[in-house]
Amino acid sequence: MTTLDLAGTWRLSSLDEETQALMPVPGDVHTALRNAGLIPDPYVGRNETDLGWVAARDWQIEQDFVLEDAEGDWYLDITDLDTVATVEINGQVVLEADNCFRRYRPSVGAYLKRGDNRIRILFHSSIREGAARQARQPFYIPYHSGNSPIPNGNMLRKPQCHFGWDWNIALAPLGLYGTIALRKLEAARIEHVTTRQTHHADRVEVAVTVTLFAEAPGVVPVVLSLGQERVRLDCGVKAGETQVAYRFEIDEPRLWWPAGSGEQALYTLTVSLPDETVTRKIGLRTAELLTNPDAAGSRFALSINGREIFCRGANWIPADALFSLTSVEKTRDLLQSAVDANMNMIRVWGGGFYEADWFYDLCDEFGLMVWQDFQFSCNLYPSTPDFLENVAAEVDYQVRRLASHAAIVLWCGDNELVGALTWFKESVENRDRYVVSYDRLNRTIEQAMKAAAPEAIWWPSSPASGYMDYGDAWHADGSGDMHYWSVWHENKPFEDYRKVRPRFCSEFGFQSYTSLPVIRSYAAEADMNIASPVMELHQKNVGGNERIAATMFRYFRFPEGFANFVYLSQVQQALAIRTAVDYWRSLKPHCMGTLYWQLNDTWPVASWSSLDYGGGWKVLHYLARRFFQPVTVSAIPSQDGSEIRFSAVNDTLSDVALTLNIQHLTLSGERQTVETVDLVCPPDAAVVAAVIDAASLPANTLLAWHFTAGNGMGGSGHYVHGSYKALPLKPAGLGLSVSPAPLGGYDITVESAGLGLYVMVESDTPGRFSDNAFDLAAGESRRITFIPSSDSDGEPSFRMYDLQSCTTAG
Repeated sequence: MTTLDLAGTWRLSSLDEETQALMPVPGDVHTALRNAGLIPDPYVGRNETDLGWVAARDWQIEQDFVLEDAEGDWYLDITDLDTVATVEINGQVVLEADNCFRRYRPSVGAYLKRGDNRIRILFHSSIREGAARQARQPFYIPYHSGNSPIPNGNMLRKPQCHFGWDWNIALAPLGLYGTIALRKLEAARIEHVTTRQTHHADRVEVAVTVTLFAEAPGVVPVVLSLGQERVRLDCGVKAGETQVAYRFEIDEPRLWWPAGSGEQALYTLTVSLPDETVTRKIGLRTAELLTNPDAAGSRFALSINGREIFCRGANWIPADALFSLTSVEKTRDLLQSAVDANMNMIRVWGGGFYEADWFYDLCDEFGLMVWQDFQFSCNLYPSTPDFLENVAAEVDYQVRRLASHAAIVLWCGDNELVGALTWFKESVENRDRYVVSYDRLNRTIEQAMKAAAPEAIWWPSSPASGYMDYGDAWHADGSGDMHYWSVWHENKPFEDYRKVRPRFCSEFGFQSYTSLPVIRSYAAEADMNIASPVMELHQKNVGGNERIAATMFRYFRFPEGFANFVYLSQVQQALAIRTAVDYWRSLKPHCMGTLYWQLNDTWPVASWSSLDYGGGWKVLHYLARRFFQPVTVSAIPSQDGSEIRFSAVNDTLSDVALTLNIQHLTLSGERQTVETVDLVCPPDAAVVAAVIDAASLPANTLLAWHFTAGNGMGGSGHYVHGSYKALPLKPAGLGLSVSPAPLGGYDITVESAGLGLYVMVESDTPGRFSDNAFDLAAGESRRITFIPSSDSDGEPSFRMYDLQSCTTAG
């Protein structure tokens, strides 16, 4: 036996052993306590407020194991240990850990014995450890108390959103989320496998570097295979690390492309020792970040395999606030939803995790490009030698682990740390001290990244106007990537999205409430009011509820009842994001990316997400599938409002013939054709397909359109010149019929006697609708399919919403 996997059920207890439970490992303490009935579900009601004592305590987990042979060079292999922890074997300390993002491999052979052994992990309270480390700093290091009600999380190399965020529950969880195993070192072990690619006209060279670790000199057979080639190398190793290199050549390679741009071809790379094998899926592609100067400032565009790609996507946060509630299947579903909404990129935001290997395998498989932040967000951080040494080790490990993934196209130093320099009294009053401190951290990350992966793309911060540029990239739109938050945080109207011209907008968003079936999972009927204590606790952004309601007054007639309020919040969220994306895509190639905030939720909460906690689609996600379609048409008013311009966007490599039918749509639901346009949209381009004089639009009439494209794509939409609240909408007369679908699930037919806008079908049964949030004119119908997530008792019930009925009593 050379490996003993220690994953399984461990004994969890407080240090006084008054609180005891069983804890699955990998797993987290909070979930183990909940499963044992020792704490209530943190996500329900106001339970969060009663659970601060868990993070304030130290906890220990123990496991007994048996070794038949304790001789030899044994080591402990641990990843994702959260966070400040002492590991003991048979009462002897073998590891003092303090970084959730590192891999630890301490030698433990001297502490093992034949027969019964015991391993113990002591988790030190992050609250106490953060305070102690803050006290040891040479000067105070501020953190964002609005995001982090649990203080001093910036002192620890741990997911920053664990201390709270303006969308996350504040629990400061702790546990062990990755590998824990005993391994016996024979001749050598594999420490890292990294690759570098050199592309030629008809072949690709893949240089593989294997880092081996040995306790003593020797000879080790290493077998490498890639594609059809297999080679054995008998490698001499020294004590410590030895690097072994081999270069493969692949003729007529199949390239890896982002979703919608080509196939996601993957080659299997294996590296084997006699007792260990590492497998990687390698995608052959080039990536370049174009930042050349132009008349507006400088570009920010990604080129894959020599072709510029418009990046369509969203920001990714951890799949759950508690690790034990995540799974590969749940995460696959979330990423599949991103692809299904025509996304080709996600940004792994810098306040969570470097995700597991399988996460990036899924992104490789799906063709989802990854913008990967290093895990620093919205705070200031220490720059003492010990902290920077810890960070350098973290970056080295994570980059070597992940850089071979084709999906990861950019590494970014942090999220909003440049802006954070202006958020705190201390850094405003002594800017030089904190700028120097930030620069030391940022430079440490950059140097460690470039040492681990010299060809990887580095971007210093998000947002940033450029390299070594500490300007205001929240409002400056001429260069770099932009976070545009004026519409939400500054309460500007949706139309302000059309007042900026980003080169690449990597964050922007507008909140909505999570869907009613999800709200019912944490709130009682008596809580169904946005001002109730339960609903306010499930709104983590200060002023968020007021902003949602105030915006409704701006654009809509106020809804009747709580369910309609929730629905309308999602409609206005979708309208906000569509306004931004439609305009910014029309600016192509000036703008080459829109990543809205955010794709998913960590728990059931009001937030900026387009997917509910649990993976259900909000109104925004259905609209995203349309406005992110590679070929699409949108209606965009001119700055003075005198014209409505129809923008046709083509993100494909070929000319696309379009037929665009523009209509007047009356409040009775009658369509009257205004103009039919045939055009050819060039490859990778945005063009004006038609222009309508706004003065020609009759009163109380919407502008609608339908288009078909020669490549099979198509779509429809409507535009209101003014506000929805000014329209005296009439009842749509919607009807719904349900029948079993031939291939499973249920076929739902929605019919309309009048005008139905944003028609939404909802069910309390978890599942997926094939389409939703669509428009119907008089006499029109739409058939959609509902597939339940799992077998349920009886036929699910359905209810409908539309814009007119949600604002009408009765």
